[in-house]
Amino acid sequence: MERRIFFAFPEPRQARSAVNELLAAGIARTDIHAVALDPQAVADLPPATVEQRRDRTWSLEAAYWQANLALFFIALVGLLAALYAGKPILAMFALGIMVLTFITGERFAVRLPHAHLDEQSVPLHHGEVVLMVDVPESRVQDVEQVVSRRHPEVGVGGVGWHIHGLNA
Repeated sequence: MERRIFFAFPEPRQARSAVNELLAAGIARTDIHAVALDPQAVADLPPATVEQRRDRTWSLEAAYWQANLALFFIALVGLLAALYAGKPILAMFALGIMVLTFITGERFAVRLPHAHLDEQSVPLHHGEVVLMVDVPESRVQDVEQVVSRRHPEVGVGGVGWHIHGLNA
């Protein structure tokens, strides 16, 4: 699982400059994706695919979260039913499922970054260019420094996660 960093550039020329700097820093062109409401503004930048614009990770996050909550409450009902029926083994099993869903939910909610392209609608509607840069977690800080050092006017729109093959 990689991280996706969102940068909002006020001008397309600044985005072009940043792309060149990212390429020089060792980021592959295939890991940089430009989005703008005006297609001409990003014509010479690495384009975002339709799948990247759809931002499927947001849907995946929502589905995972809903399934985790549903499993927790099903296990809670199972725990109460097992206690009522006097089945301690089933109660322990249901309690184990509840603990497991709680731990995975906590890790998901606290440790996973949650920025998405949908959150970049304000810069996009103001005519800005949004660059999505996909990097391993260990390179996030380096990439943010490369961009902010040369472009202090750029807004870092957050860091999210993505699975490389999911919305390539």
